[in-house]
Amino acid sequence: MPVRLGELLLKENMVTPQQLQDALNHQKMNGGKLGKAFVSLGFVKDEEITSLLSRQYGVPSINLDHFEVDPAIIKIIPAETARKYQVLPLSRSGATLTIAMADPTNVFAMDDIKFMTGYNVEPVVASETTLEEAIDHYYGSMRSLELRRDPAMAGGLTPVGGDALKDAMDAPALTMDDMAGIGGLSEIDLDSMSEADADVEEVRQDEDEIDLGMLSKSADAAPVVKLTNVLLVDSLKRGASDIHIEPYEKEFRVRFRIDGVLYNVMALPMKLKDPLISRIKIMAKLDIAEKRLPQDGRIKIKMKVENRSRDLDFRVSSLPTLWGEKIVMRLLDKSKLMLDMTKLGFEPHSLERFKSAIGKPYGIVLVTGPTGSGKTNTLYSAIASLNKPDTNIMTAEDPVEFNLPGINQCQIRENIGLNFASVLRSFLRQDPNIILVGEIRDYETAEIAVKAALTGHLVLSTLHTNDAPSTVSRMVNMGIEPFLVGTAVNLIQAQRLIRRVCKGCKTEDDVPAKTLIDIGFEPDQVETFKVYKGKGCGACNGTGYKGRIGLYEVMEITEGIRDLIMVGATAIEIKRKALEEGMLTLRQSGLEKIKAGTTTIEEVLRETVL
Repeated sequence: MPVRLGELLLKENMVTPQQLQDALNHQKMNGGKLGKAFVSLGFVKDEEITSLLSRQYGVPSINLDHFEVDPAIIKIIPAETARKYQVLPLSRSGATLTIAMADPTNVFAMDDIKFMTGYNVEPVVASETTLEEAIDHYYGSMRSLELRRDPAMAGGLTPVGGDALKDAMDAPALTMDDMAGIGGLSEIDLDSMSEADADVEEVRQDEDEIDLGMLSKSADAAPVVKLTNVLLVDSLKRGASDIHIEPYEKEFRVRFRIDGVLYNVMALPMKLKDPLISRIKIMAKLDIAEKRLPQDGRIKIKMKVENRSRDLDFRVSSLPTLWGEKIVMRLLDKSKLMLDMTKLGFEPHSLERFKSAIGKPYGIVLVTGPTGSGKTNTLYSAIASLNKPDTNIMTAEDPVEFNLPGINQCQIRENIGLNFASVLRSFLRQDPNIILVGEIRDYETAEIAVKAALTGHLVLSTLHTNDAPSTVSRMVNMGIEPFLVGTAVNLIQAQRLIRRVCKGCKTEDDVPAKTLIDIGFEPDQVETFKVYKGKGCGACNGTGYKGRIGLYEVMEITEGIRDLIMVGATAIEIKRKALEEGMLTLRQSGLEKIKAGTTTIEEVLRETVL
């Protein structure tokens, strides 16, 4: 349930303040959602919460005990997603999918399901108990099968020893039907797998049979090998971070992402499509026969460039598209990893705040921003500065981008159940001082991170939000109580990457004073500095930009901001208070870079808002 449920129940006189406190304590001790705590303690009934939420948010309610769902509708949402978000698909009308959920305000769940299924999502409210029972009924009960396999765990209180061990030994073995129900020993979801296969077959009905021998032979042909090597070397020489190899109906193109912007670099003959893609998949140790499912791999090579031997690491992702597989290779060049925080682009005051936060013995430091905004580099810089022989640093990453000596790095593997939450739980039994969590994606991970921070660990992690103040709302929407957010979090930092003006062709730019005032400069500042841009030269491939620098919005959780978080203040109120206390916004950080002649007005406008 969202955090406001307690307030709603109080407002409707359905619970007393003491009962609310008891429920919060129960939730703190046992985990789970606040609504379940109220029901467990007998303060309210499931139906009463459902009816209240239905009235409050104007969403219809449903009793799932009296509703039968078509199995074809159930297949639209995979079992894993249904359990993760506690949702059940009910019906489909045109492009609209109706789903039952206990929390109709969980926009993240609805967005994920909309993206995954391609349908518009309409929620209806159902009670938590009936929803859990319905999910078990339609998707099969995972828990009951686990208990049959390990009865010693069934009661939770059975002592480990003679009787428990004997019961476990005498338990019936799992049948083939049981294994199908839980996805077999390798935890493969047979239902969602067959559904994915069916979808792919439907799109590509006329696909020719794959001749593995021919594919392997063509992939090893000299021109294809040479072309692949040219692409890898050229990307390195141009300073590209990603290589995109994209097949279309009548075009086969290659693009490089350089300093955050994609550029067309090559148009290849269509006959090279299958051989080139197969060559890259062989190098990345991927299955060249599997063209219907996304795959991820890695290419590690030693390359001689300009008489210098370089160890290069490419992260490879293949994705089936309408006209073939699209390949994206991310170059993980250790020589470009900037571990000196003073060179990342922090303003002095912001850097001081960030260093102070990571220097504390416990608490959470969050770095937010979209993909490709340099969050990983910032976190690696932080842990590199904290990496000492007397400190145990553990990281959970998806994927591990760079190997850092002296730091225990763990690779997330969702396909075998090794997710952020399970790794984080294990970390707490490994006597860590500092924990880095690649990303907080769900309530479970957020909850464990908060508990770790409150029990004497420094936790560094990332979130996807637009700015620092809105991160608080995101965590509360995930289900973390505001008082826990306020207590656990030390600092929130939002960041972006913008391109630097090329030093080789840097020239003064004549910008009207009104334009500078419109983008955020004070009138008395306008005459105190010069604005620069790049004309374009050979060093920057005619773009006028060379390299990138960060914009940083560093919000320290001071006593004043903590008080606002505790009372459920909005992101706007938190931002106002942070600005009063000296926080620089992303736009203000960008203006400082313009004043210093580091970047252009266009770059700052592209990545920030007033």
